Amino acid sequence: MGFQHMIQECTIGFCNYETPKIIVVKNTTLGIIYRAVQFLVITYFIWYVFISQKAYQERETRPESSVYTEIRGIGLLGDTVKDMVEYVRPSEGGDVISVILRREVTHDQIQGVCAEDYNLESARCTNDSDCIAGAVDFDGNGQRTGRCVPYYNHTTIKTCEIKSWCPIESFSYIREGALLAAENFTAFIRNTIHFPKFKVLRANSMKKRKYLKKCRYDEEKHPYCPVFRLGYIAAQAMMNFSDLCEQGGIIGVYINWDCNFDQDPSHCKPTYSFRRLNIYKNSPHPGYDYRFGKYYNKDGMEFRTLIRAYAIRLDVIVHGHAGKFTLIPTIINMVTALTSVGICSIICDWVLLTFIDKNAIYSQKKFDEISQDNVEMSIPVSSTELAITSYGSTHSDLSDGVAL
Repeated sequence: MGFQHMIQECTIGFCNYETPKIIVVKNTTLGIIYRAVQFLVITYFIWYVFISQKAYQERETRPESSVYTEIRGIGLLGDTVKDMVEYVRPSEGGDVISVILRREVTHDQIQGVCAEDYNLESARCTNDSDCIAGAVDFDGNGQRTGRCVPYYNHTTIKTCEIKSWCPIESFSYIREGALLAAENFTAFIRNTIHFPKFKVLRANSMKKRKYLKKCRYDEEKHPYCPVFRLGYIAAQAMMNFSDLCEQGGIIGVYINWDCNFDQDPSHCKPTYSFRRLNIYKNSPHPGYDYRFGKYYNKDGMEFRTLIRAYAIRLDVIVHGHAGKFTLIPTIINMVTALTSVGICSIICDWVLLTFIDKNAIYSQKKFDEISQDNVEMSIPVSSTELAITSYGSTHSDLSDGVAL
């Protein structure tokens, strides 16, 4: 019986209909809370959603982008002229390009056998049994031959012999001076961006080549001159250029396109920001460097010059987002705003039925249960019956009058 009763109650509850009942509560505190919540909700949607976030617009956040970079400048290092071919890698860059600021050069390396680096603790030895033939230490420079040999011109220091390019870099490299003149070199960064949804193509450089050779970027005076001094880029990234020459570094060049196509597309201009990307505090490799070789033949044998380059690397990162008014997002967000105003009533009802004095009385006034039986008992004569009775009485009177 209990289970059947529960099923019956659930069925009756499912078939019930609820309709709101309006009650005017004359309570100053509750009224202030209601108006305050209303103000916050309306302010949020007007100021943040519609004005700040432009929710009435259709948005595009994944534009198509192309980047071309070029370093310009000539400097002297001692009596040697350094041009773009010497210090730029690659010579014609895309979104990543580097400028060599300092080099460590190891000349005349040749394939052969020689002593391993003494600074590598595992390479130190006293006899051949300390060196395993064929072993490779990935912190070292080559494969071990199994012999323990004197460390170059030292007679008391020995390390394991390796097969490698000899002599090894750590023993015979020559440190060159820093290319301080690079501070005044310029980076030309050309960026083209396409918003396919709105069919708009924009470029950060729309001037003639003659103008671009002389101008330097200025947000107010020369916004379409994407030519930046390396010293300016380092300063904007909060980096000291002399430190860059010593250790190298990676700088992110951020190009941001924030476009509102409710206006003319010509108002869509890029903004630039610069930030150091590599970790330099408490890092074993605080800067940026890489190695490459220059190969040549002499007396029928192949030699190479090994160069360890400390450089400033520019990573160009493009962000773009655009918007334009359309009816559908406007309607959706307006409906959301109007619906959210209902939160005010929910909050105030909760306060009314939980914290306000005499909340039990308010609860009784707010919620009524009316069944069909109660309605029939409370209305003894229906309005239809009353109308018919009145009409019949009048008709009878009129009939009597006509008969007379």
